[in-house]
Amino acid sequence: MSKKELKTNAMRILDRAGIPYTYQTYECGEFTDGVHVADQLGLPHERVYKTLVTVGRTGAHYVFVIPIAEEIDFKKAAKAVGEKSVEMLHLKDLTKVTGYVRGGCTSIGMKKQFPTVIQADAEELDYIYISGGKLGMQLQLSPQDLKKVTGASFADVTAKENTK
Repeated sequence: MSKKELKTNAMRILDRAGIPYTYQTYECGEFTDGVHVADQLGLPHERVYKTLVTVGRTGAHYVFVIPIAEEIDFKKAAKAVGEKSVEMLHLKDLTKVTGYVRGGCTSIGMKKQFPTVIQADAEELDYIYISGGKLGMQLQLSPQDLKKVTGASFADVTAKENTK
């Protein structure tokens, strides 16, 4: 019975697609940033990815899946999706557009499947962690499987810092 309660929409979609994954839960009453979640679960930062939802100049929505410790480069992101510019979706619109809450947003199973881009570095990894579709849950799966289930592409969309 409790196993059924843990299933999120994202997990049901992965199950239907026959995509292997594992999940971890953690105590979380409200939004916690990905770095804190990774530290809480003892996960390597370079393997934990966050989901960002943007709006292009045309009004279309785009999803970017990038490492938790990195920032999106809006110029690279816009180029990757063929827009002149993109900006972050206003937080107040997140649930209405995606069906997910901040901190529980994942590219799998949004209300509508938006064009999705996974940071290119993930393509070299055998697995990454993403939100499980609700606060307090992380999924582990291969970036290739995430690409397959979301119809995503890989592109370099993060801001590269100069060496300090």
